[in-house]
Amino acid sequence: MRIYSVILPSASRTTTQTTTLAVGDEKGLVAVLSMTAVGTGSVTLTINGYDRHSGAVWPILTGAAVTTNSTNPYRIYPGLTAVANTTVSDVLPVELQFVVTANNANAATYSLTVNTVL
Repeated sequence: MRIYSVILPSASRTTTQTTTLAVGDEKGLVAVLSMTAVGTGSVTLTINGYDRHSGAVWPILTGAAVTTNSTNPYRIYPGLTAVANTTVSDVLPVELQFVVTANNANAATYSLTVNTVL
């Protein structure tokens, strides 16, 4: 089974956004942060494991600050060659937390989508 999810639709934002996604038995994913109007704002994506029962959160991947209009893929899958801030060799927990941190109070327009893979 593959899941395609729009985590955050394209919009102008000035605050940090946090959301969760249940991925079930999926082993990996490609998350795409598409910055279309960065202006003087910037954001950083963090993908965390999330345990809904205990509320525990642990980091899986932390991206670098996105400061330009660009398409930024982030990959998590067992056996991938790790690349700082973009690619992690790991399996997915049942639930994930996505945090897009606003690095200042200036507006930035972006979207975040996720494609999971078996």
